[in-house]
Amino acid sequence: MQDTFTFKASFFFSVLAALAFAVGILAGYAVWGSGVFVTAQAGSQESTNPGGATTTGEYTRYDIPTEGHISLGPKEAPIVIVEFSDFQCPYCRRFHQETFQSLMDAYPGKIRFVYRNLPLTQIHPEAFPAAVASRCANDQDAFWKYHNRLFSSEQLSEQTYIQYAADLDLDTEIFKACLDSGTHDDFIQSDMDFAINLGVQSTPTFFINGLAIVGAQPITAFKQLIDKELAGEFPG
Repeated sequence: MQDTFTFKASFFFSVLAALAFAVGILAGYAVWGSGVFVTAQAGSQESTNPGGATTTGEYTRYDIPTEGHISLGPKEAPIVIVEFSDFQCPYCRRFHQETFQSLMDAYPGKIRFVYRNLPLTQIHPEAFPAAVASRCANDQDAFWKYHNRLFSSEQLSEQTYIQYAADLDLDTEIFKACLDSGTHDDFIQSDMDFAINLGVQSTPTFFINGLAIVGAQPITAFKQLIDKELAGEFPG
């Protein structure tokens, strides 16, 4: 009897632990990281927070470097959107399939979109290899076309990466050598380290001129923030 009770109790707590872990993973897609992006308290004082962020009134503007990172749009555009993304993340795919192009089209010449990497390697085993593949495509000036192909598929693998390279008429031998070289690993890892140190824990996470917005939000959420930024309604 005692052994049966012990077994049932052990099984029950194992199930609870598994459920808690699953909930934690799902929450990772939608929840802010450790309170870092909670809006600052209202007030007139300006202060500097960890990570180079400046808080003025109700808003926190983060210092997100863009130099050396792949971007689309005019270099001097008044709106710079930095995305931390994961090619295996379904919410990142949703943003790029449903919102990305419409957002760019809504502000012609006014947005520079910067892609930075945050592969969630604990739950997305192909996220890091896909990021490497995108950088290898960039070596042949095909990042954005390749980026679009990656986000068109739910099934990612080395065979997929090579097939996409062939579909885009890249030199597949050079591409395959790049995949195996480790050339881009440190760059991607540095992106991950920066995001994690800042407190980003979910993808996609965006910074619009340093103002944070998280998740695959509808285009109205982006436009509301961008319109206010263009109108000078946010503190500088």
